[in-house]
Amino acid sequence: MKILHTMLRVGNLDKSIAFYTEVLGMQLIRRQDYEGGHFTLAFLGFGDGGAELELTHNWDTSSYELGTGYGHVALAVPDAYAACDAVIAKGGKVSRPAGPMMHGTTVIAFVEDPDGYKIELIQDKH
Repeated sequence: MKILHTMLRVGNLDKSIAFYTEVLGMQLIRRQDYEGGHFTLAFLGFGDGGAELELTHNWDTSSYELGTGYGHVALAVPDAYAACDAVIAKGGKVSRPAGPMMHGTTVIAFVEDPDGYKIELIQDKH
């Protein structure tokens, strides 16, 4: 088995696609409208055959409550400090600046997408 994708419901699909492609550098892999169900699915990834992010937009819903169960999506980055600078330069929100994690040495940061979903940036140790 392998992880195929993680699904997030989003209120504004175009705004979310712009964030994941323009701010985080993902590629839109495929997008499909489902007229009968009044929803659109968009799959994004890094083009490496790895797990994808599925954005689900229900046409009649403009926002969602994040709830207390959601944690975050994690992305490996070569330099978390530079990644935060790039996110800010592209208009994104850094909610936890890059630095060593509490009780450890791994350098992490958190950014938020337009719906408030947290994305953890983990500095690759290689």
